[in-house]
Amino acid sequence: MTRYAALLRGVNVNGITVKSAELAELFRSLGFESVKTVLASGNVLFETASDAGSDPGTDAGEKAHAALKARIEKGLRDRFGYDAWIVLVDHADLAAIVDGYPYEEVEERHPYVVFVSDETVADRVAERAAELDPEADGERAQPGPGVVYWEVPKGSSTDTAFSKFLAKPAFKATTTTRNLRTLRKLL
Repeated sequence: MTRYAALLRGVNVNGITVKSAELAELFRSLGFESVKTVLASGNVLFETASDAGSDPGTDAGEKAHAALKARIEKGLRDRFGYDAWIVLVDHADLAAIVDGYPYEEVEERHPYVVFVSDETVADRVAERAAELDPEADGERAQPGPGVVYWEVPKGSSTDTAFSKFLAKPAFKATTTTRNLRTLRKLL
């Protein structure tokens, strides 16, 4: 059995309401085990044997991962009637991502992790992160494994240059952002 975190994008905002109990039931109906939702922002932990034996670094592993992601997105679309996208993360990889957060956590700043499921988009996001000037912009970001680590002053998470860049419609199917504190609850 492999444990995963499915990070849904765009739920419980803009009129798309997905209740945690219904979300968990959907995942169980898709045949997953040990299903647990965390917070109301679209975080689901689950286990599956459907890709057992597939090494994620191989073509077969990547195909199995893509098929699992597509199966969940289709289930979400069919059940809840919205154009669903998720970022699917192996639980062990999630732990490494959380452990890799590069900045010291301080009370006056939000620690975020931007998950990116497309290499081309990841390159664009990393390039934009590299352009940030912490002194001028008040935020900083740097790439990690399949993510970009981002730190921003509290109260400005949606107003910064980088947040506006991430909000582009072109990224909605391939990115989602989580607070580091939320991610710790998934471990």
